[in-house]
Amino acid sequence: MTVAIAPTEEATAPTEEVAVPTEETSVPAEETAAPAAEAGTADLVAEDARVFGAYARTGGWTFALKVARSVRPGGQSSGETPKVSAKEFSELAGCSADRVMRYYKAWDKAADDGLVPHFEVLEPGQDIELPDADVWLSYYASRSSASTPRGEAISEAAEAEGIRPTKALEVAENPTALRAAILADPGTAEAARKALMDRIEEDPALRTELVRDIVRTDDLKKAVSAEAKAGDRVDYVRQIVEKGQVKTPAGQMIDASPELREEAERHLSLIDELDDGEESGEWAREAYDTVRDLVAQTVQSDPQLRVQERRAKFYSSLQKATKVFEELTFDDVDDIDDIYEDDMVKRLEDLQQAIGACITALQTATVPPVADTAPRDSSTETAS
Repeated sequence: MTVAIAPTEEATAPTEEVAVPTEETSVPAEETAAPAAEAGTADLVAEDARVFGAYARTGGWTFALKVARSVRPGGQSSGETPKVSAKEFSELAGCSADRVMRYYKAWDKAADDGLVPHFEVLEPGQDIELPDADVWLSYYASRSSASTPRGEAISEAAEAEGIRPTKALEVAENPTALRAAILADPGTAEAARKALMDRIEEDPALRTELVRDIVRTDDLKKAVSAEAKAGDRVDYVRQIVEKGQVKTPAGQMIDASPELREEAERHLSLIDELDDGEESGEWAREAYDTVRDLVAQTVQSDPQLRVQERRAKFYSSLQKATKVFEELTFDDVDDIDDIYEDDMVKRLEDLQQAIGACITALQTATVPPVADTAPRDSSTETAS
């Protein structure tokens, strides 16, 4: 603290004669006041410029130094140091103690890193060389929420994205503002969508809630179904290009012809060139229909392949019919009279006949024709 000492008479006595202006030499008050006022204004401007320059170079370090050299560190009593508590300092500054402590903690972290001196070696009014302003944001958290585990996680994520933690913390503390920005701005909505997709992999609870929201919303459910169908069609075409194989309508895998692979590659390149915002459904449908037609032509042009396709189709239908019939049971019916209808018996009888005819046809196909080995009548041969 600087103490002003009143000068003594000896100290104030003039050592040499000072000229006192007479009436003839005196200057009017109006003429002397203007230069003095101009000089005072110039000094104020120069002081503002000096403070501005210091802050531009050091940023928050300028104010952190005032806290570090005036607020006593933890563990020290008022009798050990001329510094004051953070609460007293905040009252003198006309701000909250939390704000003062944020500057205090920022300085403390920087001191631990050897960037600035520790509190104990600083005295009130002491000036030191301060770090650059760019470094300040690495230590200072302008919001009290930054000190919580949630705030620390948000700050770390913000730094990983290359943005100021204070911006991310402000958004996190104002979900209503975030909602308004998403509703009003497509760019914000797109950023939110991408963020959710990145988070969904490590947040099963969020994934479950999103799935439920989709299922409960008819429009979203239809859109998901359409996109899934388009994705399956694109995968069908992509497999032809990448693996050189294709699945026939009956489900058997065959080698794709050069013509088929070329056509599939052409359609796939058109789909891959689409922008993120463009709908791929129509392109996927056209590609799928084209290659399916070529697959059908390939099957029909090869007699052996055509037979294999019919056989695979028959087995597929037989498997489906068997599964359905196996699920037809009366085990869970207490009284069969409750469900009986004449039409049921009629349908089962028709089905039985169809199955019998099918079995007969297959058995006939497996039995080779019997040669005529019966002995002939010699008299008949003679007559002929």
